[in-house]
Amino acid sequence: MFDSHYTNHFYLKNSIVKEKRIVTAITISTILVFTGVVVGWHLYTPRDGFTVQAPGADNRPAGQTRAANDVLIGEFFMKYDDASSQLTGKWCGFRGKASNNIIKTSETVNISTEDYTVAWSVETGEGHAAPVIYNGRFYFLDYDEKLSSDALRCFSLKTGKELWRRWYRVPMKRNHGFSRTVPAIGDGYIITIGPEGHVMCCDPLSGELKWSLNMQKEFKTEVPFWYTGQCPHVDNSMLILAPAGEDVLLAGLDCLTGEIAWTTPNTLQYKMSHSSVMPMTMGGKRMYVYIGVGGICGVSAEAGEQGTLLWNADKWQPSVVAPSPVQISADKVFLVAGYGTGGALLQVNRAGSKWTAAITEQHKPNEGLSSEQQTPIFYNNMLISVMPKDGGGHRGKLVCYSPSNLRQPVWTSAADERFGLGPYLLINNNLFVFKDDGELYVYQVQQQSMKLLKKQRIIDDGTDAWGPLAYADGMLIVRDAHRVKGVRIVDNADDGSK
Repeated sequence: MFDSHYTNHFYLKNSIVKEKRIVTAITISTILVFTGVVVGWHLYTPRDGFTVQAPGADNRPAGQTRAANDVLIGEFFMKYDDASSQLTGKWCGFRGKASNNIIKTSETVNISTEDYTVAWSVETGEGHAAPVIYNGRFYFLDYDEKLSSDALRCFSLKTGKELWRRWYRVPMKRNHGFSRTVPAIGDGYIITIGPEGHVMCCDPLSGELKWSLNMQKEFKTEVPFWYTGQCPHVDNSMLILAPAGEDVLLAGLDCLTGEIAWTTPNTLQYKMSHSSVMPMTMGGKRMYVYIGVGGICGVSAEAGEQGTLLWNADKWQPSVVAPSPVQISADKVFLVAGYGTGGALLQVNRAGSKWTAAITEQHKPNEGLSSEQQTPIFYNNMLISVMPKDGGGHRGKLVCYSPSNLRQPVWTSAADERFGLGPYLLINNNLFVFKDDGELYVYQVQQQSMKLLKKQRIIDDGTDAWGPLAYADGMLIVRDAHRVKGVRIVDNADDGSK
């Protein structure tokens, strides 16, 4: 019995040894084969049988191999639906027809305590770009993060249904959102300025691309850190841009063709700001007033001398400026900027052909009327604004100031009525203020004061509702960083259906 056990143990041991040797041999062989394949793959160059092809010999469509930074503005288009409308209301650009954010209408705006109807809602890419409205359609410049593209989108004002969009690839990194400008629209054109300074003109009905311009290439513009905030301005079918490039400060272009009609040499060496060009009349002369990084200037808008630099002032030089200048008298302009700058008063004088401009008053945001992002409204001899976060005890409040005293408000909203960076718009005698978390307030403008009439939550959990408001045909359009909504504020408004 002992011998049998010993014999079995001996054969078992030999079997295990043989199996280990086989496994070892297989492992080593596998390693050698794998190593040989890897080394051979790196050393072998498969040149045989290949021929060199000249560019274009593969019949590839033109433009498909362009450089990554060579943006083809307006290259893509998609039509989704169509809609007809009898509506004729218009909100044609930044701050409306008169560039003052004030509307006079025969429509009776509902100021009762009943809630307004939210007619539709549109999801957007992250941004703050606001719409224009034209004959029953509304348009805004969006940014599609999945496609890395600027996109001009067209919708029905009645239903909020998208009708068409035209877009182009322009990769960007998020910086407090993406798009943030208001288009300019008129008969036969809608013009946008993208975050990287790409100008695009399309037919507002068909979406057909009419022309385009890259301000960085054409004018050697240096786009601001928070992207382009300048909104296009149209004056008598002439597009006014402030590229503030190496050689050109302002330029006038034909809206329908894009041809450059005139330029203002950038002898002042201003850089592009986030502010927009504002039309004004001072000293009996029409002009375009612009705040650039480096100062403020006035450029003639008169036929025969368009583009002529009339005056400039460099005492007031904020490093960042978003609000646009506001004319408050025949010879005075109110200036305001955020990030600790505050407000200033500019005096412009004319003696024959000689112009002078000087800062006559200046104050910090905790010392007087200020604003960080929105442009104040001048109405009934009152400057209306929302104070910035560094505005002392009035931070975030809606305020009214007299131009004769920019340091002491004549009225402020209550302690619990603070609006952050939210926008505001005056319709007849009622001020609509959109808190930057998505709540709408309506005030009645009284003599040197305001009265709160109603408030309503429009966007639940609203985020960064900074985009300017727009209004036409009884519809107030609001937005936060991710949604655009239509709010019907006139109960009996015609929806334009045929």
